[in-house]
This record gives sequence, C-alpha cells and structure tokens, in this order.
Amino acid sequence: MDTHDQYGARGTVLRLLAAAGAAALTLTVGLVTPLNPAPQQAEADGEKVLTVAVAQSVDSLSPFLAARLVSTSMHRLTYEYLTNYDPKDNHAIPGLATKWEPSADKLTWTYTIRDNSKWSDGKQATAEDAAWTFNTMMTDEGAATANGSFVANFKKVTALSPTKLVIELKKPQATMAALDVPIVPKHVWEKVDDFSKFNNDKSFPVVGNGPFILTGYKADSYVRLKPNKSFWRGAPKFDELVFKYYKDGDAAVAALQKGEVSFVSGLTPAQAAALKGQADVTVNDAPGRRFYALATNPGAQSKDGEKFGDGHASLLDQRVRQALFMAVDRQAVVDKVFQGHAEEGEGYIPPRFSTYYWQPTDGQKITYNPQKAAQLLKDAGYSKNGDGKLVGKNGKPVTYRVLCHATDPQDKAVGKYLQEWWGELGIGVTLDCLDNVTDPWLAGKYDLAFDGWSVNPDPDFVLSIHTCSALPATPKDIGATDNFICDKKFDELYAQQLAEYDPAKRAEIVKKMESRLYDTGYMNVMAYPNAVEAYRTDQIASITKMPEAAGNIYGQDGYWSWWSAAPAAASESSDDSSQTGVIIGIVAGVVVLAGLGVFFAMRHRATAEDRE
Repeated sequence: MDTHDQYGARGTVLRLLAAAGAAALTLTVGLVTPLNPAPQQAEADGEKVLTVAVAQSVDSLSPFLAARLVSTSMHRLTYEYLTNYDPKDNHAIPGLATKWEPSADKLTWTYTIRDNSKWSDGKQATAEDAAWTFNTMMTDEGAATANGSFVANFKKVTALSPTKLVIELKKPQATMAALDVPIVPKHVWEKVDDFSKFNNDKSFPVVGNGPFILTGYKADSYVRLKPNKSFWRGAPKFDELVFKYYKDGDAAVAALQKGEVSFVSGLTPAQAAALKGQADVTVNDAPGRRFYALATNPGAQSKDGEKFGDGHASLLDQRVRQALFMAVDRQAVVDKVFQGHAEEGEGYIPPRFSTYYWQPTDGQKITYNPQKAAQLLKDAGYSKNGDGKLVGKNGKPVTYRVLCHATDPQDKAVGKYLQEWWGELGIGVTLDCLDNVTDPWLAGKYDLAFDGWSVNPDPDFVLSIHTCSALPATPKDIGATDNFICDKKFDELYAQQLAEYDPAKRAEIVKKMESRLYDTGYMNVMAYPNAVEAYRTDQIASITKMPEAAGNIYGQDGYWSWWSAAPAAASESSDDSSQTGVIIGIVAGVVVLAGLGVFFAMRHRATAEDRE
C-alpha cells in the first residue's frame, strides 16, 4: 500500500553545506557537461523503455509484507485491488470489482467481480482469489503484517460464484470502498508455507493481473516490468518500465540530464532550480500526499504488555514531549530546509486531503516558543546545572538520540537545527544516521526518529498504525505500529470513525483523532513536502498526475502515471554543438546559491514506506 511509508530507507545523499546562520553555498564544478549527450529516447533493442530513478530499497515483493512506497508502488502496478481511485478527484472507482453494494444494515457487502480480468498466466481472476486473499490475512498473522487492519473487522468472506464476493462484517466499516489490499492469485500463493518470510523475489515473471508484469528484480539495483497485454483497461504504452535504484541523489539527477533515466522524484530545492528551464526537462512541483514528522519513542511495548527497547524515560512525560516540539521552529524547516517547497505541518493529514485536513485552534497551537518550552521542562522537574546542561532528578544530563536516515538530506539538515534549538534548552542531541533504520526502530532502540508516511485518500490505514492493536504480539515479532503509540482515547476514536458511514460525521471524528495525536505530543508533524520531480519530455510525451490538475506523478494512489505514460516521438540526435545545451559548470567555475540550508541530493523516506 502506498500509504505505508515510514522511514525505513529513504534514499538521498546530503550535500548540506550551510549550517544555521550561513548565508550562501558555493559550488565548484570541474568540467563542461552537456545536458543531452545521450540519445533522445531511452531504448533497448529498439524498444521504448521508461526508466524511473528511485532512492529507496525494496523491502519485499510480497503484498502481505511490503510497506515501503517503492514496494507498494510495484504492487499497484502488478495486482488489481477491488477498487481504485479516480485520478481527477480521488473518489472510489471500479478495480477488480465493477460495483459494490451493502445490505440494509451495512454489515454485508457484495462485490461484483469483473469477468474480463485474467492473471498473466492465462487463468481467470475470480472472486475466489479475493476471498482467499482476505481469508488468509484473517487467519495468518504473517499474511496480516502489512494490511491486517483492513480485515480486522471482517467476520466472514465468501466467493458465491466467480463474480460474486461477499464480505460480512462484525460491525459497520466505512472503508469498504477503500480496501487498499492487492488481490493475489490463489493458485499461486496457496503454495506458500510461511507468509512472514516469503518475499516473492526468486521466480519471474510474477503472476499478476495489473497493467504491468514484474519480470525481473535485483536488490538495490532494479525492478523490471513489462506491459500486461491483456490488462482489461488496456496495455501501457511503453515497452518496458524499469525502476532503477540510486543511493546517491546527485547521480540520479545526472542520469536524468544525460537521458539515462526518464524520471526522478524527491528533488531538493537546489536540484529543482537547476533543472528548471533546461531543454527536454519538465519539473513538476505540486502539493504532496506526505507528511514529514519527528516521532518520539513513547516506550516500546508489545501487545502482551512487555516493555522493550531503551527509549529515554523523560519522553514518557507529556510536558517534556510538548516542550521539545515547542522548541522546533516549523516555519524555519519549511523556509530553510525545504526552501519553500512545503507547507508548515500541523495535523496528521496533509491539506491536499481537504475533507480530513485538521488545524489546531489558536489556543491549542504549539508555536515556536523556547522560553515557554524551558518553563515546561522546569515544571516537569528538569533544570540546568552549572554547565548549562539540562539534568533530571537523577542528576544526569539529558541527551537524546535522534534516529535519521543516512541518505536523507532533510533528516540531517533538520537534525542540525535540533542540535541548535534544543541545545539552547541544555539538551544534548546525537544524530544517529544509519543506512538501515528499520532494525533499531523495530527494536525500540531510539529516543526520537524522523518519520513520515504517504497518506491515502481514505485515512484509515495511516491512523490504524497508532492503535494498540498495531503493536507487535511480542517483542520478537513485527507489528504494524509506527512508533509504539498505544492510547485508549485514540483507540476509541479510531473505532468510532471506522463504524461511521456519514462522511461529514466521520471526518469530524478523524479530526478529533488528529487533535489527540497533536496534544499528546507523540508526533510532531513539521511539514507537508511538495512532490518535486522531473521527467524528460524527449522520452515521455505525456503522463497523468494525481490529482490531474496539480498532483504528483510518483507514488500515486493507483497506477495512472506509468500506465498512461506515452513515449515521445523519436527524433534525430543533434550534433555536438546543439547538444551542449545548458552548461552546468566550467573548470574553477563558481555557482553561488543563496539561502540557508541549500543542498544537492534527492530525498525519500520509509521503515516498515518510504517505511510509502
């Protein structure tokens, strides 16, 4: 699911040269670099290939396990869901199901499964495949790892015929037209012994019924897909779709400039500025579906109540959490780190989803106020010693470990500011930047962590990851939880919104949940980053955004971008004089990029998506 997005491996490389108070970045570039030395159209043996640069490692190619955006994006392309989202306005439209109808009490839902969807091995896709998928998730904890929250309220799922699927509920559930679960072929997956370990990455092509067929994969290198010629909506227009992994964001941008890749997402402000106006390159800068946050470790625990991990005990105090967030200048994050390519964070759901977007009241809003933060810490029993260090009742100085992604420039940039802002309170900050943040995250071995998820049009999933039921069964297991939050009041509100069919009433409950998350201080949403991405117009003639008017291309709630992408008409290569294009630099040339916090790199985020 593209919703899953916690920071497991957001690839990008920091080139941050401006610390707090710096005014400019000076970049020396060594050689004259023509922007378009490669052929106008990426081709392989005469075929039109659409190559997408990605900065995130695949966590699993199993729909039952995958949580990272890059992985769930593959599942959007290779498997049909019961329903899809309209690219114009996100409303539910047919997918594998052509229609869905509830009973009078809305406890029984009947889906009509289309009769023109086939698996790529030629077998018919039927209601039995959907029933088997859901029943497996209901009965096998391993199969429920990624999307178990969608079926937790299911009582019984039955295939009455090849085209009739019936889902009986324990109580009303408002997400029945937004079950973001890939439906898999029963005849293939029923052979799996252990769903908690099977990654679906050894045998190709992978049998699916989406617009693309997954034909090849190499870890931290590439994912290859071919068009599904029998896809009921019509086959994609490119001959092949390749997702190519780049750990270094600068390398990905250079590959775009050379024509070696067709598309790059997660551009930094500096990269976007450098690409704008370049021949054969279009930059898309639109409101995104993600939030960028700082999460506290509220005390890692499992469902059986066993505590584990080594989170700082002070963070169990709500006053301390709120003091920390009061000492974070969100507007500075937007202005200096994102260079204005974001909105200031407040609630848990980005403003793009206006139905559920929430803002704190004037009296509730936590504004940047270091003096008040210091008073809150004092009220909580913390004071400075003679060295200006904040100490607790045990007399020990307070130092927080902040888990960040080694490849993410935003994490490192904001981390530098945290060291400054919290340093004024006497708090020490250690940036624990790792290539693999998943292991310490799941083990609860962190104090705070940079966090962020892609939000779906229906917010149920991204809310469910903060419920007590999302905790791991035992410390040795993996749960669906984001950062071990278990709050009874939040759980009560979650149950209410799930059972509320009235859209307006449900939206109000969801906003109360966001308010609760905000007040408890477990999550500090700092920004809503724009989707800043670029593609080569000499390779891609047209491509669908979502929403179509002004939305993202990569990481959509559907398969619209890559399914709709049309190859550009082939054109003759120009000579060397015309290829020179825009000159990036000359020997000893100097480019001055004004502004604090400018860096060259790409970003993206995930732990269990992007943990997207």
